[in-house]
This record gives sequence, structure tokens and C-alpha cells, in this order.
Amino acid sequence: MSRTPVTVRAAEPSDVASLRELWSDILRKGGLDEQLADVAKVVATSRERDGQCVAVAEIDGELAGAVYLEATTFTPLNLEPAVLAVSPHVFPQFRRKGVGSALMEAACRFAEQHGIAHVQTAAAAESRDANRFMARLSFAPQAMLRAATTSAVRAHLPQSRQVSHAATSKQRIDRVLAARRIRRERVPG
Repeated sequence: MSRTPVTVRAAEPSDVASLRELWSDILRKGGLDEQLADVAKVVATSRERDGQCVAVAEIDGELAGAVYLEATTFTPLNLEPAVLAVSPHVFPQFRRKGVGSALMEAACRFAEQHGIAHVQTAAAAESRDANRFMARLSFAPQAMLRAATTSAVRAHLPQSRQVSHAATSKQRIDRVLAARRIRRERVPG
């Protein structure tokens, strides 16, 4: 099977609109202008720093996919160097044309340039194709990354465990007095 040649290069400011479209499902929720500004900032920062890169893959001059690369550590506690390949995405019309492989090859090249022996990545839990692709490339599951809003987590914590670290004793006394005032106002008398 003959594949169309895929070229990979560093992202440029002119790629921002296409990258916003490609990564729209993982960007913060907000308006188009906010998302474009976020992507522009990521691209600009990655162009300035040696340990970061936004690699874009092209087919016939058209942006087909991208991945964000960062030289970091396995975790904040495990300080072994690793390249984090964040959100390797491929536009649907370019899937099964070698774009994903080219992006992961770019991740390997980036790791080698920085003298790093490990590459790590993540795929959305519900993305069966992406997870199968990563497994075929020998990526093994290491952890399940979960996210929730702070208010949702707090709502599910036992009340006895919820400690207000920011509240001073004066603030606590003010709350107690306010609660007593409200109770007195409710009592008919």
C-alpha cells in the first residue's frame, strides 16, 4: 500500500486556526477568540523554549495532524526524564495515511535530541482507535488520569473531612454568629 508522503515541522503562528480546529475537543470551553488566543500562546511559547515543540504533520501542504511535545519528568515525584506527547490528533480525512505514525516518530526524534529514553502519551479513555494505536506502538497503560470540578469533588467529600484552611478564627466566629442570627430570625416570637 503506497502512502502519501507526510512531512513534519514545527508549528508556526499561521497554523493557529487549524490547530484550534484540530484540538477543539480538548481546549478549555469558551469562545473562539479565547481558544485561538490559548493556541497562539502555546505555539509562541513552544517556539521560544528548547524543551517544548508543537509538531505539525502535513500532507500535500495541508495540516493533517499535530502533537504537543515537552521534555519533562515522568511525574512531579518520579524525576526520571520523559517526553510527554500531548494530544496527538489527526484530522478525520487524514486518518490511516501514516500521520499518527509520523507524529509519534517526531516525538521519538525530539526525545533523542534531548537525550531522553522515554516517551509518554495519553489518549482519551473513550477513544478506542487512539488507544489501540498507542498499544500497537508499545505504549503500556501507566495510570488513569481523572478530572472533576473542585465543587463536584467537595460535594462528594464527607462533611467531617472538609476543613477550611483559609478561614481565620475571626471568620469562623463571624459564620457562627451569622448562623445564630438566621436561626433567631426564623423563630416566631
